Order: sequence, then structure tokens, then C-alpha cells
Amino acid sequence: MSFAAPIWLSAVALVPLAIGAAIVARRRARRFAIRFPAASTARLAIGGGPSWRRHLPAVFALAAIAALAVALARPRVSYSAAVSEASVVLVSDHSGSMAATDVQPTRLAAADRAANTFIDELPTNARVGAVAFSTSPDAVQGPVSNHSAARTIIDGQSADGATDTGDALELALQLLHGGAAKHPPSAIVLLSDGAANRGPSPTTIARDAARAKIPIYTIALGTPDGTVPNPDPFGQPLAVPPDPQLMQQIAQVSGGRAFNAQNADELSSIYKRLGSRLGSETRKREVTADFAIGGLALLLLAAASSTWWSGRLP
Repeated sequence: MSFAAPIWLSAVALVPLAIGAAIVARRRARRFAIRFPAASTARLAIGGGPSWRRHLPAVFALAAIAALAVALARPRVSYSAAVSEASVVLVSDHSGSMAATDVQPTRLAAADRAANTFIDELPTNARVGAVAFSTSPDAVQGPVSNHSAARTIIDGQSADGATDTGDALELALQLLHGGAAKHPPSAIVLLSDGAANRGPSPTTIARDAARAKIPIYTIALGTPDGTVPNPDPFGQPLAVPPDPQLMQQIAQVSGGRAFNAQNADELSSIYKRLGSRLGSETRKREVTADFAIGGLALLLLAAASSTWWSGRLP
């Protein structure tokens, strides 16, 4: 909870001050009380209910002061709301190293399933695009509300070729930004397992994305022990470790966040969280009226209880 005018919260201090003043006044009254030998007889003559009842009006009144003070501070609560015009582009690496089986059944197959999970988490009105790349970007779908178009790109990949991450990110940025001064809330999600070995520097594109206020969320897929078969039938398998350092740099420069996934379950979990995050935004709602109504209700209770049990207002 946050407050638009927090200075008014100082009025809440009136509550403990009032309690302290009441305690001091009671102690002072006891000092000047006279001794009455027939106190028990007097209590029977006066009658009355349980002792706690006489405190209720004061309790209600003090609670009303606290509630009205909070209302004057204009409290606001945060809540998550679906983004009505969000645009996201999935950038998926399908280079030859994605055939590695260190992530079951293969890195590429696990990535396909996780990307579909990601799309499932997005609101139906979110616009989704996709860029598939290896030696160069070879399949493109601009952001549209028809999510099946992006799924077709994701599901149609096969592992082959080098890794041109820079050109793929630049294309995704053009799809979202397009040189326009303003654009809907947008983000890029990059999944890759290896170092970029073709095209422009991905960090240069990440700086362009930061200027356009389009964060890049990166996922480095695979384990350090990942290998693919050697084209030479007599050669040792080729090591294809992921490059989390590059992915971290891309995310940091662009204002996004980097993730590492070493198995299919972890990858799906990351994509699911990203889908929930990118498909919603945190908003604030003012709840001043709620506290004001509550304070007025407590004042009425204080007046009613005081009149009912003591015949006077507190």
C-alpha cells in the first residue's frame, strides 16, 4: 500500500495520545477519591453492566480517527491487470547446436514446447510475433492477435546452421518499434544456447532496444556438457556449451532480465513466468472512499453504543 498524501498519517498519532491522556486522567481521579465504607452497597444500588461496555464507545471513536486519518492520506493499493495492447516478439535460435540432447529430448524440442507454454500465458488480446534464426533470420511473423501465426513459426524449426543473434534481434526490434515515436508496451524474448558468431553485435542492438524502451528478456538454454555429433564420423562430438555471459549482457543493456535453463522443466517454468509478467502490468487503485466509509461507520457505532449504554454521547 502507498499513500498520495502521507503527511496526514501523522494524525494517527492522536490515537495513542488520547489513550495516554485517558490513563493519566483516570490515575489523577483515583488520587482524589474519598474513602466510602459502603462501596459494595453503592455498586448494587447503581447497578450497571459489564465493565468492558463502557470502553466500547471510546474504542470505536479512536478507530474512527485512525481510519479517517488514513483516508486523508489517500491510500492506494497495487494490483495486476492485463495489458490491453501489449506486443511481444519471440526470437528463437534453431542453429545446429540446438540439436544437443543435454535438454531432453533435444534443446530445440524443449524450446518449442516452452514457447507454446509462454504464448498460453499471454492474454488473448496481446499481440505476438516470432523470429526464427540460425545463420540468418529465416522465418518472421509480425506481432498479431492471432497467436497461431507465431506458433506456426515456432513449431516449424529444425536445428541447422550458425548463430546470427544480432540480425534476429534487429529484425524483432523493427517489428515492434518501426521507427515510430510511440508504440504499445513491448518486449522481446530471446532464446539461444550459443555464442553469436554471425551478423552485428547483439549488445549494439540491445542499446537500440533500450533507447526504444523495449526490454529484451534472454534465456540461455543448455548445460556446459552439451554436445552434437561431429560431421567427421571419426571425430569426437563437438562441445556446444551455452553462453550465459552474452545473454546476461544483452538483457542488462536493454533493461530486461536474463535467465538460465538447463532442463526442460526449468525452461517451461521460466517461459510461464515470463508470460504472466509480460501479459500484465502493475497498477494502483485509490481506496480513500473505503477508509472514509469505514471511519464514518465507526463514528456511528461510537455514538450508538454510548447512547445505548450510558445515555449520552462519548
